[in-house]
Amino acid sequence: MPVTWKLSPFDALTPRELYDVLALRARVFVVEQKCAYLDCDGKDAAALHLMGRVDGALAAYARILPPGVSFAEAAIGRIVTAPEHRRAGFGRPLVREAIARTREAFGDGAIRIGAQRYLERFYGELGFVTASDEYDEDGIPHVEMVLTRSANTDR
Repeated sequence: MPVTWKLSPFDALTPRELYDVLALRARVFVVEQKCAYLDCDGKDAAALHLMGRVDGALAAYARILPPGVSFAEAAIGRIVTAPEHRRAGFGRPLVREAIARTREAFGDGAIRIGAQRYLERFYGELGFVTASDEYDEDGIPHVEMVLTRSANTDR
């Protein structure tokens, strides 16, 4: 299944794209993970939104934030694959695409993520290094991880 990637600033999202993004994020981060939290956190307007579509349906998504919004470094967050597309191999391509797009937009500086602890090995395989102690976010153990500019992250 080929994925078609599209990167859009917030103001360029169509109503359908915005709905698809918010619905997927709520479906996974609020409902599936049973976390009652405010997903619309005021950062979306500053973000670039990376959408991966398969046959027109939103299959994968990541939010790319400029330096100074979440962390001193550029950041990637809200990394998610639609449940019906899991196990199809979209995770690594999604993160690699997000890294490449982050570097295109904000340069070759470090990129920081807040990773769910159980995904620490996955992100480590993509070049991220743990950069904090474990912390609790909405009842889920997390760690901050950083990707330096020297890490090889070919798409």
